[in-house]
Amino acid sequence: MLAIVLSACLANDPNVCRDYKIPIDANIDAMTCMAEAPPHFAKWSEEHPGWQVTRWRCAPATENDI
Repeated sequence: MLAIVLSACLANDPNVCRDYKIPIDANIDAMTCMAEAPPHFAKWSEEHPGWQVTRWRCAPATENDI
């Protein structure tokens, strides 16, 4: 299973940053993950207005991420 890993920082304090994982479909490969990721992190950004996504990537997810 893959996850989109977002690195985001607080908009009002860019020194406070965290990584967030968004699990995605278990049956896709890394290239498909990269292609399908933008709508997922756009939705995340809308739901977390105080945070600014600084980078993202696709990475393996574990059961703990779900």
